Amino acid sequence: MTSDRAGQPAQLSDLVDVPQLVSSYYVLTPDPEDVDQQVAFGTSGHRGSSLKTSFNEQHILATTQAIVDYRREQGVDGPLFLGADTHALSGPAWTTAIEVLVAAGVTVLVDSQDGVVPTPAVSHAILRANRGKDLGAKGAGLADGIVVTPSHNPPGDGGFKYNPPHGGPADSDATKVIAAAANDYLRRGLDGVGRTPFARAITQVGRYDFLGTYVDDLPSVLDIDAIRDAGVRIGADPLGGAAVHYWEAIAERHRLDLTVVNPVVDPTWRFMTLDWDGKIRMDCSSPSAMASLVARKDEYDIATGNDADSDRHGIVTPDGGLMNPNHYLAVAIQYLYGGARPGWRSERIGKTLVSSSMIDRVAADLGKELWEVPVGFKWFVPGLLDGSVGFGGEESAGASFLRTDGTVWTTDKDGIILALLASEIQAKTGRSPSEHYADLVAAHGGPAYARIDAPADREQKARLSSLSPDAVTADSVAGEPITAKLTEAPGNGAAVGGLKVTTESAWFAARPSGTEDVYKIYAESFRGPEHLAQVQADAKALVDDVLGG
Repeated sequence: MTSDRAGQPAQLSDLVDVPQLVSSYYVLTPDPEDVDQQVAFGTSGHRGSSLKTSFNEQHILATTQAIVDYRREQGVDGPLFLGADTHALSGPAWTTAIEVLVAAGVTVLVDSQDGVVPTPAVSHAILRANRGKDLGAKGAGLADGIVVTPSHNPPGDGGFKYNPPHGGPADSDATKVIAAAANDYLRRGLDGVGRTPFARAITQVGRYDFLGTYVDDLPSVLDIDAIRDAGVRIGADPLGGAAVHYWEAIAERHRLDLTVVNPVVDPTWRFMTLDWDGKIRMDCSSPSAMASLVARKDEYDIATGNDADSDRHGIVTPDGGLMNPNHYLAVAIQYLYGGARPGWRSERIGKTLVSSSMIDRVAADLGKELWEVPVGFKWFVPGLLDGSVGFGGEESAGASFLRTDGTVWTTDKDGIILALLASEIQAKTGRSPSEHYADLVAAHGGPAYARIDAPADREQKARLSSLSPDAVTADSVAGEPITAKLTEAPGNGAAVGGLKVTTESAWFAARPSGTEDVYKIYAESFRGPEHLAQVQADAKALVDDVLGG
């Protein structure tokens, strides 16, 4: 249920107690037999809160040692790039990780300016270090990385994710091994975990210019000259996250008319407007969380927001306000594949199966192959690496795309280049992305899209994640015959961890949450909001029936 304070400024009572949060990181000890206090990797690493004993020093000691063991087994012996965002727990976890990595003899590279580092800058650094190398070779000096971030999660959360030599999020094969080893270390009281005191460890790390290298390379993936020459007025809001100094550097080095709307970094995020549920959350795709920037939309040609680790983007235009992430993905695909990147050889467009079917229609109109994969950016990594997928995007406002010459840029989500692409579209076409979306609606119809959550316990979520198509006995949804029942993604045959059902003009997908006792229903209809409501109702009834009520 939406809070009546959604979109309103945060109050003192909404703020996290940072000293208590940090103290709990060191003081509280997780119970290794309590599933809620174990290391668990979701689609983007291990996340939790020190206050709930789900993200504490022992977790990071154990997880870092497990990563050390894993990279050793894989023959990864090059440097490890270590980045972190501005969450209060990121600093302590970053410190803990260094202590373990240095004790293990890993060459650790941290930011040369002792600054925070966005996720895309770490992916960019890994790929740059591994350029021209065989990523499957052992002992080849391959680099990898860790990013300490819970992404857009509330200020009280912490996060820790591993990026192997391919530069993208670790796949489930890797994370299962790492999580199992970490939990084993927890059960053994951290026996076997090495540690060097931080005062000594920090003197043994190397330095890397994440910001300068990333910012200087932007003209290889975007038409920066066009943005500057057109004089596009850009307002960039880092939302208190890791992109704050990157946007300043982008404006200066590339001489853009770019204003950092809010340069404040505060671990309580007291300057935020509350998200839909009344919580502080740095979700740049949420109208409630982005209310402050939306209120200033007329001051800029393009205004953009990023989440705390800058892997997500939000696009605000004077004529359209905050664009729905699905709408912007469709526009970006139409623009990039419609002639803006003649150097690409890619014929594939990547999307997650809960992203809008508008992308399907755009792909068909362009004559390109649609590559539909399960939720999680890790699925796009192989295609982005070899250039066969020019663009990979997901409905939660995460995407990346190739350099102009058709080679890989990042294999993790990059909210900075997606934000700048909106300005390139404005510069090269003279029209905003929201105006371009209106053209797509005129050509293909206007879909209604929404996501709802429904209660589900751990057993029900496990049942949903392992469904077979035969479990669905219904033959229609919202008055239309079912055309497909999918538990595997069409693009790569991977299990979707749930179910997707399609009809001629609509679809829904149901999948369990990795962090809450709910399942999520994504639904879309090209027949309008009323039909969408019918789809949602039928979807919930169908899934509840499968789950036994």
